[in-house]
Amino acid sequence: MNEKKEIDRRSFLGMATWAIGGLIGAGFGIPAIAYIISPATRKDEAQDWIRLGSVSKVELGTPTLFKTKIERQTGWITKEEELSIYVLTENGRDFVAMSNICTHLGCRVRWISDQEQFFCPCHNAGFSKSGEVVSGPPPRPLDQYQVKEEDGQLYVLGG
Repeated sequence: MNEKKEIDRRSFLGMATWAIGGLIGAGFGIPAIAYIISPATRKDEAQDWIRLGSVSKVELGTPTLFKTKIERQTGWITKEEELSIYVLTENGRDFVAMSNICTHLGCRVRWISDQEQFFCPCHNAGFSKSGEVVSGPPPRPLDQYQVKEEDGQLYVLGG
């Protein structure tokens, strides 16, 4: 009645081979799956505060251009970009940070102090000191960033 089923050598080696293969497969498979899904689980870096520079660089009533380099990561690809932002203050305490990218076709705008406005060379678009559309085809004002000042340094959110 109580028959013990013995495993022959051939069956044992077959099961051992499958077990070792399974362990090796799991050893390679689990890290591979983690590598594949890791970009989706990373923290969004667009919500970091980016340091622009010293508050003392900003002239009262004149937009001042700040340039900084940031690293953006898309999936496994990391690239470095230069971010250019105009900062304006009228009283030295409240700051407005604006993109230097035209909202029409994405050209770079520049501050023309003689005319007291930003100028986009692509279609002769003009923006006021506060970034509002003055002339040309842009559909909306210059994009603005949330800005803060800490210990004499200016920071913008995102980028």
